[in-house]
Amino acid sequence: MKLPAALIALIAGILATTASAGTRVDNFRLLDQDRQSHELYYHNDATAVVFLVQANGCPIARNLLTDYRALRDTYADKGVRFAMINASLQDTREAIRAEAEEFGIDMPILVDETQLIGEALELDRSGEVLVIDPRNWEVAYRGPLSDRVGYETQKKEATATYLADALDSVIAGEPIAEPRRDAVGCIINFPERERVAEHAEISYSETIAPLLQERCTACHRPGGIGPWAMTSYEMIRGFAPMIREVVRTRRMPPWEVATDLPEVHASRALTVDEKRTLIHWIEAGAPRGDGPDPLKSTAPVPDAWPLGEPDLVVTAPAFTVPATGIVDYQFPAVPNPLENDVWVRAVSIKPGNGKVVHHVLIGTTEEVIPDGDEDRLDAVFSNYLMGYAPGAESYVYPEGTGVLVKQGGQIHLQMHYTPYGVAATDETQVALYFHDEAPKHHLRQQVVMGWDIAIPPGEARHEETAYFRFDREAEIYSLFPHAHYRGHSTRFDIEYPDGKREPLLHVPRYDFNWQHTYTLAEPLTVPAGSRIVHTSVYDNSARNPANPDPERTVPWGLQSHDEMLYGGFFFRWTEGTAETPVHDQMAFEINQFFGALDDNFDGVMQQDEMPRRLGEAFGAGRFDSFNADKDDGLSPAEYRAYVEYRRKQRAQQAAAGD
Repeated sequence: MKLPAALIALIAGILATTASAGTRVDNFRLLDQDRQSHELYYHNDATAVVFLVQANGCPIARNLLTDYRALRDTYADKGVRFAMINASLQDTREAIRAEAEEFGIDMPILVDETQLIGEALELDRSGEVLVIDPRNWEVAYRGPLSDRVGYETQKKEATATYLADALDSVIAGEPIAEPRRDAVGCIINFPERERVAEHAEISYSETIAPLLQERCTACHRPGGIGPWAMTSYEMIRGFAPMIREVVRTRRMPPWEVATDLPEVHASRALTVDEKRTLIHWIEAGAPRGDGPDPLKSTAPVPDAWPLGEPDLVVTAPAFTVPATGIVDYQFPAVPNPLENDVWVRAVSIKPGNGKVVHHVLIGTTEEVIPDGDEDRLDAVFSNYLMGYAPGAESYVYPEGTGVLVKQGGQIHLQMHYTPYGVAATDETQVALYFHDEAPKHHLRQQVVMGWDIAIPPGEARHEETAYFRFDREAEIYSLFPHAHYRGHSTRFDIEYPDGKREPLLHVPRYDFNWQHTYTLAEPLTVPAGSRIVHTSVYDNSARNPANPDPERTVPWGLQSHDEMLYGGFFFRWTEGTAETPVHDQMAFEINQFFGALDDNFDGVMQQDEMPRRLGEAFGAGRFDSFNADKDDGLSPAEYRAYVEYRRKQRAQQAAAGD
């Protein structure tokens, strides 16, 4: 059924939020030229938010840079936030970054690769400025910065200071005399503006519903963790404005990975074209059109195991989740029923109640750790098997690899529950699948940690970094970043022995509620001496709505009110096999320890980098006695000599005590 052109135009005018002066601007989130995440409504404490429309190669936009920087500096102590926005089809993020470097642009350039935000803001030309008032999120002024720059003309000084005058009025709470003026600049091509009628013809049956099935229904189905199920067109139409909002703010799908870095398997992200299609369909009125409704067949969370009949099923103790509130992590353990050692090749996790199970981690220990013992908090990492999140219920290990699970001991779980309004009981089950014979390689897991983090109170973008050094060639398979409520963004880089550093994974918007394992499309081989560098940025400001206490210096801690610098990864040693392993556990642990404390990344540990108790242990000349090369720090080999000395000393003391 085709809609009349007049009705299409009316629907588009009602639903598509535009940003003329005096119009409210809906929230949005974009990544800048350096892949940093920026959300408009985050700046709710600003007196004004200003955007200069930027486009590479535009002489007018370039000529305005000096004036724009000067205004930013002038209004810095008045609470005004300045940024730029680029919605040009021809400008890639790399090209925008190069332009910023060439012209000394030292502020964020938000990259609108879908053009959805530019369309809603009614952008037309580079060189235009927009002033948004956070008190009502309305466009208070749009137009030229001043009258200094025109087409092929420049004045030495401006005689009309439109932007400065507008900011003074907004700050003073006074009306702006002329809130909209025509700006000069380079025209930006928005081809989808001419296709509004075609947007109303996008097929729900053939395009929208299959897209939602591919990207959304793993969670939004009966029994899933999504708060509502995508089971019909009527459900989608009802939630269409909310879908538009969460896509524009990048809250959904919950998979935020910089798209210009190495791809990962099983990405849940919407592509640029998928975002355009979905939002344009919603803004056209979410028309039903002809054809069947594929979402009518949305199935509940299945009872059957997705990888087939397991070799072993373990059931966690029942746990009752309250209707509301925050539930502390749970650390249940069950006896390992295996009567012989096995090599695990795959794991599946099935929540007893998918609405409350946020994530599950599983691992094993050879010993029994009593309930209440602090060692239970980290027990899953002793011999880590898998992490579950909705939509990632199973993990089939890389070909030719496996994890050895020995008989006896315990199987440990870390459970994160999220209440959803009704009290519920969960009994999560874990399925293990075994190799028939030992695989070629032992799959290993390690963590880059930073135990000495200290996040200053009120700091909006505090960065902490640590590393793990590979002492032999290795192949990296997957990455798992972890922080708590103050986590803002996180990344992994590889630093090669020659000092060259390359990006491996960047999550510009870390979300504590959605913790993912990111599997590289192809394993990365790194030579001996390489370091995997993990960096997290934390938001300890009052603008972070999840921040438990912005006035506190935040240390490392297991509980969510503290923080972690924690980057897990699966890998294997290239030359090692299951039958002839090359793994050196002590070197493994020391390399992790050094990466946590070596703040200046020089590969040695100075005394002032040591924790207090360790520093005290190296007092009275002991540091010099183990510093064989007499430089200013201990190398991993020198520190290992100290560890072996202390272990021998403790063994002698224990023997003497007997």
